[in-house]
Amino acid sequence: MKIRYCKKCVFPETKPDLHFNDEGICSACVAAAQKDKGIDWEKRKEDFFQIIQHYKKKPGETGYDCLIPVSGGKDSTYQAYFMKEVCGMNPLCVCFETTAVTELGKKNLDNISKMGIDVVYFKKNYNAYRSMVVEGFKRVGDEMWPNHLGIFTIPVNFAVKFNIPLLIWGENPQQEYGGPLESIQTRQLNRKWMEEFGGLLGNRIQDMVGVDGLTEKELTPYFYPSDEDIERVGVVGLFLGHYFFWDARKQLDIVMERGFAIKEDGPVEGTYTNYENLDEKMHGLHDYLKFVKYGFGRATDHACIDIRNNRLSRAEGVKLVKQYDGKYPHLSVATFIAYSGMSKEQIDKIIDSFTNTMLFERDEKGIFKRDEQGNLVRKFEIE
Repeated sequence: MKIRYCKKCVFPETKPDLHFNDEGICSACVAAAQKDKGIDWEKRKEDFFQIIQHYKKKPGETGYDCLIPVSGGKDSTYQAYFMKEVCGMNPLCVCFETTAVTELGKKNLDNISKMGIDVVYFKKNYNAYRSMVVEGFKRVGDEMWPNHLGIFTIPVNFAVKFNIPLLIWGENPQQEYGGPLESIQTRQLNRKWMEEFGGLLGNRIQDMVGVDGLTEKELTPYFYPSDEDIERVGVVGLFLGHYFFWDARKQLDIVMERGFAIKEDGPVEGTYTNYENLDEKMHGLHDYLKFVKYGFGRATDHACIDIRNNRLSRAEGVKLVKQYDGKYPHLSVATFIAYSGMSKEQIDKIIDSFTNTMLFERDEKGIFKRDEQGNLVRKFEIE
């Protein structure tokens, strides 16, 4: 089978919502080119500072100027640094506890408070969340499904409760990774953006009512605030990446100077970098599920960004993708076995149910072929 790849980066045509122009360049690279040449960043910077001036407390007033959703990762640490040190604002950071937190993730979250910023850490109902993790894995092939929801709903709920109208998000992932035009051009993250582009895979929180007996009350944190509450508080969620050129590698240097720690003992499972997805033990399973569905994983995402920012040639990107993408996530699966109570055989059976038969080889019995390390055998070449 032959897959069409972008001529500039290494995104394949199998990526959902990705489009190619007549020159064979993908929509993510087109959006990146617009960032380089088609945007007046100085004007957008002026617009941003004009907007946030409206939300700053007056001298002598108490309260928070803005709310920042954080995980303790490099991006949210940068958002916190930028709003406090560059913009001179008093932010409140809100973290939705991820599924299986790493020690490094805890350390980096603590570091945000050591930067002189208040942090609210939301520890969820373990049983309700775990039920959604297992159901999300079975239903849509994504054990991180409730996390995708909680990282969006919890900060907005806190913004309403604390009466903080301005939320500051980081990059627009649809712009960085090539989504539909509507998702790329937006400067705000609202309910519509979350439901359409937030990785919910067509599943909604209402669909989880009844799973293991879950009720609406138990799922309260995962419901987006009502339109009436949003309007009453005047909640606005801005993408920082809409107003300032987003380059995670350069921003990494800034946050490391302020105490952010990377993974010193090698890359994160599923990719070649050691600075992203440091807070979650099972992210490798999430990335692997994307690979079995679409034939590309996290290493492809990272290589494409590095190519667009001129840190890699396309040939170097292809080499890294071949080396790191699609490897069976043994560490993440072991963690998921302990977390879910499922056996490896049960987990693998569900993974196989989401594996694309057009992309991967099967034997005469219809069983997917694997190499000695347990990796799927591709029908396609990365080129």
